[in-house]
Amino acid sequence: MTGAPATLRAALAAVVGPANVLTEGADAEPFLVDQRERYHGRAVAIVRPGSTDEVARCVATCVEHGTPIVPQGGNTGMCGGATPDATGSAVLLALTRLDRVRAVDAENATITVEAGVPLARVHEAAAEHGMTFPLSLASEGTCTIGGNLSTNAGGTAVLRFGNARDLTLGLEVVLPDGRVWNGLRGLRKDNTGYDLKQLFIGAEGTLGIVTAAVLKLFPAPRTRVTALAGMRDVSSAIALLRLAKGMIGDRLVGFELMSEIALKLSQHHHAGSADPLPGHAWYTLIQADDSAADAPLSALMEATLAAAAERDIAQDAVIAQSQAQAARLWSLRENVSEAQRREGPNIKHDISLPISAIPAFLAQSEAALAKAYPGARLVVFGHLGDGNLHYNLAAPVGRNAADFMAGAPGVNRIVHDLVIAHGGSISAEHGIGQQKRGELQRYKAPLELELMQRVKHALDPRDLMNPGKVV
Repeated sequence: MTGAPATLRAALAAVVGPANVLTEGADAEPFLVDQRERYHGRAVAIVRPGSTDEVARCVATCVEHGTPIVPQGGNTGMCGGATPDATGSAVLLALTRLDRVRAVDAENATITVEAGVPLARVHEAAAEHGMTFPLSLASEGTCTIGGNLSTNAGGTAVLRFGNARDLTLGLEVVLPDGRVWNGLRGLRKDNTGYDLKQLFIGAEGTLGIVTAAVLKLFPAPRTRVTALAGMRDVSSAIALLRLAKGMIGDRLVGFELMSEIALKLSQHHHAGSADPLPGHAWYTLIQADDSAADAPLSALMEATLAAAAERDIAQDAVIAQSQAQAARLWSLRENVSEAQRREGPNIKHDISLPISAIPAFLAQSEAALAKAYPGARLVVFGHLGDGNLHYNLAAPVGRNAADFMAGAPGVNRIVHDLVIAHGGSISAEHGIGQQKRGELQRYKAPLELELMQRVKHALDPRDLMNPGKVV
């Protein structure tokens, strides 16, 4: 190609080296398709900077050419937030070469890592110092810290430790004009003005590019107990959650919910899966951790489940007797998404609700969807402890999946209208990206949208940072 794109690519190659500017073919393709293969984009080039300075120089070069920038981490997002559009006018900045663990401060219980470090490596680095970073996701071997922060990732330990936002003390960010804001402070108390880092967490790269972060660490658990309970309904699961909070206390780390169909799908598509409690409508997976070696977690879990049985809350339960058994129980939950992918296309929702509103929402949405889409299969699972449900709809058996997927807007309208009616959110932990941008316009209050747009314009007046996403 000749002209401005060629000139821009040459300028970017001078920053990162020609080998780190990809333009076409098999090398470029993986960056231009989201992991769900729902969005396919094009780009002037895929550029792979290896340092914050190179990111800043790439951004400045793109600004000089008036070229939009799409940042990308591990490309594990669910809403197309890291995929460029089909015009081919943007530069995609792939940040996986920013892969250094810069420092571990055990005394301050912090770790400083670059944006391209996979989440699993953060876990490993923390473990080397007898500590843990509690953010836990099924994609942790591939997803990166920059992407986790850009979407304010949640996962299975939010009940105790909070989202990515709650685990972050400081950031380093390349701003839309190419300047670098160094906010890498490992302070738990700092009231010197606005907490600027919160602007960039959850912004999906629309306000700047996170290049490094200071994250909180915690003492590694030395006692852990995992249990699976069978329930007759979700109201019983909520009752068990309340009971567990009271009896196990703040050592309760995870409280996951699975419908019977979700569990069966997981077992069907993963040979050798555990089947300890067959025949229940709903299941809860419970985990408690303690950093003390002699914590009586097993006794507390047994007492909790015994009380639940006496009160007719839980119909049956099993406690893992080894780490291997615990891993098998967790695999039932962690394999649901992959099982759905193998089963075929499905209409996905990442929603959150006040926990008390979940039973009514489920009853009303199931009735409405059964009427509008007879035979459609509901696959419900998620993080009950923080009110986050993955509420998915698969095609009826025997129906063409593509035809069913064409009805996604109607399904979304039913689900999202009911979520909002019950005081919930249409995006709990996956972000907005390009998939839910129109939905955000429908459900956000006009004043909220105005304030978001004013922040966007103040930081990125030329709309070059990840355009077409979020706002």
